[in-house]
Amino acid sequence: MCKRKILAVLALGFAVSLVNLTGCGKKPAPTPPPPPPVVKQEAPKPAPAPAPKPVAPAPPKKAVEAPQPPRDLSFTPIYFDFDKSDIRSDQVSSMNGDADLFNRWKTISVRLEGNCDERGTVEYNLALGQRRADSVKGFLVNYGISDSRITTVSYGKERPIDPGHIEAAWQKNRRVDFVITNR
Repeated sequence: MCKRKILAVLALGFAVSLVNLTGCGKKPAPTPPPPPPVVKQEAPKPAPAPAPKPVAPAPPKKAVEAPQPPRDLSFTPIYFDFDKSDIRSDQVSSMNGDADLFNRWKTISVRLEGNCDERGTVEYNLALGQRRADSVKGFLVNYGISDSRITTVSYGKERPIDPGHIEAAWQKNRRVDFVITNR
């Protein structure tokens, strides 16, 4: 009987071992609790805007005016040789100075008045005076002055500065004068 006891103990040990090896199954991992339900909250409605307060109209803004040229502003007359309408080399610096005045004072417009000495016919001197005025205008336009700011006219021999009948008087009368027509 001893053998039976031994066999029973062995069978019992085998059964326990078998249960231990196969086990009862793994314990399930604990499941996390479900997340709390999301409650959608509506964005708070903005408070109604206060009614606008009446505002007095702003005073009109004053336009910024460009500085005005001085009243005593003057251009230098341009002098010419006898029977010529091209600008003399000694007159170029005067022309540059006159052109600089134009560039500084953008509102100025001028009339260029061509003049001649008393020699020659009225018709010839009117044409020569016009060529002289046009020559000065061409110089100014090439300098960058808008031709819309410049008009020309010829007075021929009708407006002498010096009424003398000698070369010194005639030299003063062969000229183009600048007359400001718009400030």
